Amino acid sequence: MLMIEYKDIAWWYWLATAILLTIGILGNDLGFMLAIGLTSFQLVHFIFRTGNVKAFPVQVRFWYFMLLLVSLPESVQWLYWLPCIGTWAQVVFGYCAMARMVSLLPWNRDISFSIKLLKKTFLSCPVRGSVQQGFAVNRAASRKNSYDKDNL
Repeated sequence: MLMIEYKDIAWWYWLATAILLTIGILGNDLGFMLAIGLTSFQLVHFIFRTGNVKAFPVQVRFWYFMLLLVSLPESVQWLYWLPCIGTWAQVVFGYCAMARMVSLLPWNRDISFSIKLLKKTFLSCPVRGSVQQGFAVNRAASRKNSYDKDNL
């Protein structure tokens, strides 16, 4: 299912970043540098937009920025394939692997880490908005079902 969210500024940031990373992978290293610059701008924009450096969208952009920086040395530029493919998946299908990974960090979850959580995190369908919001709805439903079963 396509999830083209052209009315959302974040979608445009990700589209531009995906294009720049593709240009870099096709041989023009300037694409990588511009993608890093755009991501740093996007990070600052979302810090101001949310008003909180700990906000989930800011965390996702921070770790994405870190991945781009780690991939910068020429000997590891093959790593740029990961954010390039992932960013295209975000732009076209709304599936953000980075957001899903960030949601697993201890301060972003209130349930214990498990294989079941990993499966749910990476194999569930994309949701509109934050992956955390989609999981929160599922957690609330699970808690309610658990509560109902306990009180029978």
